[in-house]
Amino acid sequence: MRAVPTPATPAPTGFPEELRAWQAPLREQFPIITANPGLAYLDSAATSQKPRAVLDAATAYLTTSNANAGRGTYPWANRTTRLVEQARDTVRAFLGDPEPARSRVDFVSGASEGLRRVALDWLPRFLTDGDEIIVPLGDHEANALPWFEARDLLAARGVRITVHEMPYQRDSHDYDMAALAALVTPRTRFVAATHVHHVYGGDMTVHLVRRAVGPEPVICLDAAQSVGHVPVDLAALDVDFLAFSGHKALALPGTGALWSRGLRGPVFAPGGWDGTPNTAGIVSLTAALDWLGDAGPARIGTWTEALAARLTDGLRHLERYEILGCPLSLAFDSPVRRRRGIVTFRHRAMEAVDLGFILYDRGHMVRSDRHCQGRAGEERTSVRASVHVYNTPEEIDRLLDDLAAL
Repeated sequence: MRAVPTPATPAPTGFPEELRAWQAPLREQFPIITANPGLAYLDSAATSQKPRAVLDAATAYLTTSNANAGRGTYPWANRTTRLVEQARDTVRAFLGDPEPARSRVDFVSGASEGLRRVALDWLPRFLTDGDEIIVPLGDHEANALPWFEARDLLAARGVRITVHEMPYQRDSHDYDMAALAALVTPRTRFVAATHVHHVYGGDMTVHLVRRAVGPEPVICLDAAQSVGHVPVDLAALDVDFLAFSGHKALALPGTGALWSRGLRGPVFAPGGWDGTPNTAGIVSLTAALDWLGDAGPARIGTWTEALAARLTDGLRHLERYEILGCPLSLAFDSPVRRRRGIVTFRHRAMEAVDLGFILYDRGHMVRSDRHCQGRAGEERTSVRASVHVYNTPEEIDRLLDDLAAL
């Protein structure tokens, strides 16, 4: 086990010390974390670790009643079918669905597939010649590329649509709501947005998008970095589609959900044959959402935001580093406080990939690349540190100490 050094930068004030007693027993529920005390896992924006309750739920299902859903009449098959249907209700409840009788939940392999299903299975039925859509080309490519696939599919049928780029504020990289409102015309039919940015960590104030675009356009939300990390309230967001990945929300890989409101345009239905669902993954997703609900999404959000603020405050004292996005919006003394548990930065004299290798040698697992950002995003690579409920302030202090030495 690696010794913990004394931090090289001043310890920031404002950390919610009262939550330590709440967080400590939660951390102990992650076997991979407790088995590796000398390593700090700081890549939860890529995928989260899994608590024992999720692992046990998947194992129990696979060893007691594994069967195909919706296809058999024997007890194991019937129980699996019920588990899948109950999982839909769990998703609705966790997201705060204000009209569960109207909405639909489809299980997908992750947010990327969910967004692509909207683009290819639903959008072509909704758009007509001359319509316009607005998409965020500075967000994750999974929320940019599918909309161009839809455009090209429609063009092959002789239907021409115009794709506009979502406008961003220059310094903060938040959406520019005034510029967005100016883009809207009577032919604006669809807007794609992101809840929490995967590079800058920003809460993109999606609840203001509806106000900017008006009541008619359909809004599709990528919630891959918010579900499981911060509270999500569909009633406040006022969107029509929401996609998220289970593996970023403490569940097993290969599962996620696409929630559709069914209020504007045709009712969503996935194209093609409805094949065998990832039943073990769906069971793990139910267990993960239950675990998160018990732990408290608001507390998790407060904890991870405070860890990110601690890291940002420390980096502000290190002149060799550049923080991407708006640095002050993650600081403890900032009046903005909209950044979540993601901090992305660069060393001014060292390549990000090299820095990532060095940090791993010192016990920090971070991501070092372009982070799958769209064509309007950062051109240079960077290091991203992202946290979850199992991370501690001591891990952040240790990272800062090692960054100060480089």
